[in-house]
Amino acid sequence: MQINDLTVVILAAGKGTRMRSKSTKVLQKIAAKPMIFHLLETIKNIPEISRSAVIYGFGGDEVTAEISANFPETLLIEQKEQLGTANAVKSALEIIPDNGATLVLLGDTPLLQKHTITEILQAAETQDLVLLSAILDNPKGYGRIIRENNFVTRIVEEKDANSEEKLVKEINTGVMLIDNQALKKNLIKINNKNAQQEYYLTDIISLIKEYGGNIAAVVAQNTDEVLGINDRIQLAQAEKIYQNRLKEELMRQGVTLIDPERTYITGEIQAGIDVIIEPNCTFKGKVTLGDGVFISSNTVIENAEIGENTKIEAMSVIENATIGKNCQIGPFARIRPQSTISDQAKIGNFVEVKASVIGYASKVNHLSYIGDSHIGAEVNIGAGTITCNYDGANKHRTTIGDRVFIGSNSALVAPVAIADGATIGAGSVITKNVSAEILAFTRPPLKEVKNWQRPKKNK
Repeated sequence: MQINDLTVVILAAGKGTRMRSKSTKVLQKIAAKPMIFHLLETIKNIPEISRSAVIYGFGGDEVTAEISANFPETLLIEQKEQLGTANAVKSALEIIPDNGATLVLLGDTPLLQKHTITEILQAAETQDLVLLSAILDNPKGYGRIIRENNFVTRIVEEKDANSEEKLVKEINTGVMLIDNQALKKNLIKINNKNAQQEYYLTDIISLIKEYGGNIAAVVAQNTDEVLGINDRIQLAQAEKIYQNRLKEELMRQGVTLIDPERTYITGEIQAGIDVIIEPNCTFKGKVTLGDGVFISSNTVIENAEIGENTKIEAMSVIENATIGKNCQIGPFARIRPQSTISDQAKIGNFVEVKASVIGYASKVNHLSYIGDSHIGAEVNIGAGTITCNYDGANKHRTTIGDRVFIGSNSALVAPVAIADGATIGAGSVITKNVSAEILAFTRPPLKEVKNWQRPKKNK
């Protein structure tokens, strides 16, 4: 068969009753992403594919909305009645050309990898049909591959299998590459004379064999790839397999995971060498870690870039932010979106930074809130300092120059600017701009009351 014009049809019409969910099965998530998205991302990287389609049924509005928003190039075709896999493929005939080939995939088998699909395509040259099989110690629940003289002759579903056929350990994964002419010629011949009274696409194998067509089976080298997900238990198994893949790749890049079992990844991590990640850390979205980064326990990092040799202490949360080189963040720090922490800066314990720039070698060490601010280089922000950026209706900015010292427990009421080298006395409330190289404070004078008696509790 010719694979230079390849159509991919993903079967995703089932309800997934055993999942016990209001959402359809293929939208259940692995690594915080609908399982069918993993399959769609895999096939995007295969150059032979000319078009792809998802056959949907149950939960159609939700499925089409999710796929259209994230994979707008994917065609969406409704299977109006769920009458079996052959009926599902028949729904897609209008988009399948007369020549070329069609690759049938299952939306609830999301762990299939590119190299396995490539192996199927490579086996197609002299075949009318190539299927992907697997050898399982416990094949219960799967259709069995029946061979004669080592050639595939048919597939029998378990409910239709006799006692001898049930002993066969080679199973059908549901993945199948079919010559388009053979597909269109035989699809209309498939009937529903079986225990389920469904139209099985697997029946096309015996039909092709009847006229001497060539059929081959590629045996999956890793059975994890063909795990079908039907319930929450299998969903958890797939999550673990996928997480292990991500973490193994991370360790190959030169990252030390102190306890891989307690590291959780959704999205993509690019990491340099000699990175160390302690247990119970979570990574979301796109994260970049420079050489020598150290991330302590119970940290959450989402869509962030962290420069080399930076240390993230325990219990910190970093989201949509950029952290420079040789910084120290935390413990218990929160870096919120649109924040940039420059090289050699320090954000200490119980400090929150939001939509702000912290300049080179500046320090916000303790118990402070910095929001909508631009802080220059070598600034020291004392404990308990806050930038009062919100007046109840609008946000305002605070600008702090280089080498400024802010005394502890100060409130900077935006909009306000503090020029280079200024010092703000502890406990001040600054509501006006402060000039360069001066001391500014609003501390009230000390008052003493003589002969004052402290209240006493009644005995």
